[in-house]
Amino acid sequence: MDFVRFLSFWLILSCFQLVSCKQPEQKTEPPEEILVDFDLDKIKERGVLYAIVDNSSTGYFHYRGQPMGYEYELLGRYCSSIGVKLELIKTRHIDEAFQFLNEGKGDVVAYFLAITKERKERVLFTESLITTRQTLVQKKPDGWKKMWSGEIDQKLVRDQTDLIGKTVVVRKSSAFKERLENLSDEMGDDIMVLEDTTGAETEDLIWRVLNEEIEYTVADEEIALVNAAYYPDLDVRTPVSFPQRIAWAVRKNAPQLKSSLDEWIKEIKSGQYHQIIYNKYFKVDREIVERAMSEYSSFRGNNISEFDPVLRRYADSVRWDWRLLASMVYQESRFKANARSWAGARGLMQLMPTTGSRFGARDLYDPEQNIMAGTRYLEYLNELWMKTVPDSSERLQFVLASYNIGQGHVQDAQALAEELDLEPHVWGENVGAALALKSSPEYYNHEVVKYGYCRGQAAVSYVNTVLGRFRQYKENYGY
Repeated sequence: MDFVRFLSFWLILSCFQLVSCKQPEQKTEPPEEILVDFDLDKIKERGVLYAIVDNSSTGYFHYRGQPMGYEYELLGRYCSSIGVKLELIKTRHIDEAFQFLNEGKGDVVAYFLAITKERKERVLFTESLITTRQTLVQKKPDGWKKMWSGEIDQKLVRDQTDLIGKTVVVRKSSAFKERLENLSDEMGDDIMVLEDTTGAETEDLIWRVLNEEIEYTVADEEIALVNAAYYPDLDVRTPVSFPQRIAWAVRKNAPQLKSSLDEWIKEIKSGQYHQIIYNKYFKVDREIVERAMSEYSSFRGNNISEFDPVLRRYADSVRWDWRLLASMVYQESRFKANARSWAGARGLMQLMPTTGSRFGARDLYDPEQNIMAGTRYLEYLNELWMKTVPDSSERLQFVLASYNIGQGHVQDAQALAEELDLEPHVWGENVGAALALKSSPEYYNHEVVKYGYCRGQAAVSYVNTVLGRFRQYKENYGY
């Protein structure tokens, strides 16, 4: 009997010790990363700074064949200041960016990065560039244009507690998941937070909200506001965080580079340059978006605009109906000869200075020179696409899309169409559909794609809008 009591006592004690060993729960530490030893002195000796970026509509992208973006312009300015060239490395998500950084494939992560304690365990952050908030992205209710603001608010999440029990999909490895989990703790109930597993970027998730594939996502306020300008059906007015600092990241063993970047960032923030670049990508109204979303506006009589004589003359030179050219010019500038876009495109046909100069225009604000250069550019695009698209009506759509978004992106779409067993010589549900896919990581990271991310759907909409207005012009104005 004594032996039985002893055995029982021993078993109880053993179980207690086992439970005690499990408390508190030990977190599994990630394996220590081996950092490449390559600081500013070696970067200068090499003569190149490798910057890790993501492909987005604000940080780094191509517009009509030219690289642009907030991070891109700042990086170029910094590289000029230290006398090195800039090379860009695109990555799909933040974990991969940090991995590339610490492996030495890049020197700085120039993402729109929120500074968090977890991230500070892996990298050094530079001086902050801006302060922003995280905001909820949701779609406005159907028919919202006919509702008063209070009625719209009643159908949307305006109080963060209304997120309880709802599912929010966020970008993998972003700071958004941690913030929503903290918000759940603060409210004492659960928000269902799902990390996307496809490598989708924030703007891709915003696009999914717009298409009602998911109900909610979260974005930094600046990015959210830019996308809301593109797509008025989106609502981005509900914040989910306090202000957060946004910065770039370098390796923990690169104090020289961090110090150099810190001093440079402080210097540009004290002057006007940073504010100009910030406004260019985040604050200035995007005229191209306004034009794409605007309703058709007709003119009385048989004159579409004061530029009709010039349009007629140069339309003949490219064998176009002058009303088609008028529709395109309206889409580009609303017939404003002094129009200038957020990206620097100028005049009636919104030509970039390099393109205007290439096709013979000295002053892009001069209507005749602008239309002359624009139609010469159209003629160039027509000859380019004649090699692979023999049908003239199909080719016209390739030309319009190329004018809007750049021929490189349309050539990417043609290559994608072939990969997807679609007809590469036909627009519509073939190359046009492939171009629309280039906002998705699965497709803009495809091996046949050379020019990366683009808002392909916007270019498809551009083609349809120009041709649709052309049909209306033909109904209302004589040849």
